[in-house]
Amino acid sequence: MTALLSTRRCGRVLVATLSRAPVNALDDALIAALHRLLDQAIADDRVALLHLRSDQRSFSAGADLALIEACFATPGGPDAMTEVVRDMQRLYQRLEAAPLATLAEIETTALGGGLELALACDLRVAALDARLGLPESRLGLLPGAGGTQRLTRLCGPGVAKRMILGAEIIDGAAAERLGIVQWALPRERLAEAARDIAARYAAMPKAALAANKRCIAAATDPERDGYADEITETRTLYDHPETRRRVSDFLAKRAATPQPPTRQ
Repeated sequence: MTALLSTRRCGRVLVATLSRAPVNALDDALIAALHRLLDQAIADDRVALLHLRSDQRSFSAGADLALIEACFATPGGPDAMTEVVRDMQRLYQRLEAAPLATLAEIETTALGGGLELALACDLRVAALDARLGLPESRLGLLPGAGGTQRLTRLCGPGVAKRMILGAEIIDGAAAERLGIVQWALPRERLAEAARDIAARYAAMPKAALAANKRCIAAATDPERDGYADEITETRTLYDHPETRRRVSDFLAKRAATPQPPTRQ
């Protein structure tokens, strides 16, 4: 797609490989490239899952240090850096709300804004020896691209305070135990496992994935009635062509399969 990331289609999966050497540090250009990637994935009805991975030393090491240094070197720097963080927030909010499933494959490290990027995905799989953390407190900062909010919603305030207030960096095995990632595997098995996970979720209808995501999001939003959302989304799916085809196929297959006799 660009020199910063490349894409390839694998069935209903769009695989996006982050390639900004050496550690996929997030700057204006990479953030813009990720916005364009989301545009592409959302617009393509054939894509049901976006799989984010890296071919660099890190999934992402967070905000670009050169950018931070440049911002703090001028009187207007803090405002400029705040705008970068705000754009990261917008990107991650779009990713979280995207009407398709999303998967982050973390082979090595995901720190700061890089872990925030992974937290905005629906699914996360990491190598057992990967390193994950939100270490901004060490610099007198906070993970402002959604880290305080998503980690708290995902794992509860106890885990969020442990990780964020202590700037703790943990391995993939601990991240799985804490619920930060859903799967942790030996590094040599990670790529194959990520492909299998992506294919399994991408086999679901895109409309159903989007509707389920919206209802799950409603469960933690006090302004929404998740039960009412379930009814609304259910009614919409009943009229969706893909739903009707799948239900018809299921019923036809069941009718053609001999059923065991019922006991009197």
